[in-house]
Amino acid sequence: MIRWLQDLLLFFFPVNCLVCGKSLHNTEEVLCLGCEYRMPRTGYRDDPENPVSKLFWGRVPVECGTSLFRFEKGSSYQTLLHALKYKGNRKSGIYLGRLLGHELKTTSYSECEMIIPVPLHKKRYRERGYNQSELIGRGLSDVLGIPMATNVLVRTRQHDSQTTMGRLDRFENVSGNFSLSPRAPDISDRRILLIDDVVTTGATLETCCRVLLGSFRCKIYVATVSCA
Repeated sequence: MIRWLQDLLLFFFPVNCLVCGKSLHNTEEVLCLGCEYRMPRTGYRDDPENPVSKLFWGRVPVECGTSLFRFEKGSSYQTLLHALKYKGNRKSGIYLGRLLGHELKTTSYSECEMIIPVPLHKKRYRERGYNQSELIGRGLSDVLGIPMATNVLVRTRQHDSQTTMGRLDRFENVSGNFSLSPRAPDISDRRILLIDDVVTTGATLETCCRVLLGSFRCKIYVATVSCA
């Protein structure tokens, strides 16, 4: 009950910028304007050969990939993702999704017809109370006007921590973790925007792509809030 009340207050009444700690003005949501301006954005959106896209080359056919900003361990912007995933700050997820949406608004990503967030295992969902990728998807959908579908993919097994794993170990760790939902609609011949919070080696997103492409003839675009 106490955790629920804390989450509710944090959602509706954010007081300080999550990066610098300064008090937010009425027009500011999660970050102050200065920290939003200084966010280490990648600028990948118009570059089809950017590092995120290259993660999938020769592995799975993705139209293109991008991330909003660069993630650096120890960076003040790390608090954004930490607050979203571990502190119950749902509003930061929607906020980051909107920032990502504005970044992609005039690109080919905006022509996608469905947003699919990487699913969270039901056990983790019960513990956390939400899926951070769904929150990002809500903000993205608000800006781009693309509907989000949460009934396409399911996570069938919770993987081990991947913090210290390399690319091959990460792929083996998530292989078989996802499957098609029995309630999945037919998404053949549609352009899909697959989203997650962070991309490192691309193993999780690659596995999701394989499930989708193994069942449907569709085109997949990948976007994340950050890349490490």
